[in-house]
Amino acid sequence: MAMLWQAMVAEVVIYRTPFCSYCMRAAMLLKGKGVAFREIDVSNDPATRERLLRETGSHTVPQIFINGASVGGFDDIAALDRRGALDPLLREAVAR
Repeated sequence: MAMLWQAMVAEVVIYRTPFCSYCMRAAMLLKGKGVAFREIDVSNDPATRERLLRETGSHTVPQIFINGASVGGFDDIAALDRRGALDPLLREAVAR
């Protein structure tokens, strides 16, 4: 039985810096899935980096949020994808 294609409707935000290879890989993975996402450059934004550290416990980029929840960085979303757990997250519409 064929599966119906479902749109990736989640709200995805990537906090990144311009020359971060893991940031680029995260963006490529999401683009490959047809996911629309917003990128926020934190290279010259110490206040946002401090907030991310408080929220995620990590000072590294990328920091990726799906529907407002931190899912970690590139390695984390790649692992979710390998387990088949990323697509269901990306199909969930953001609760308004």
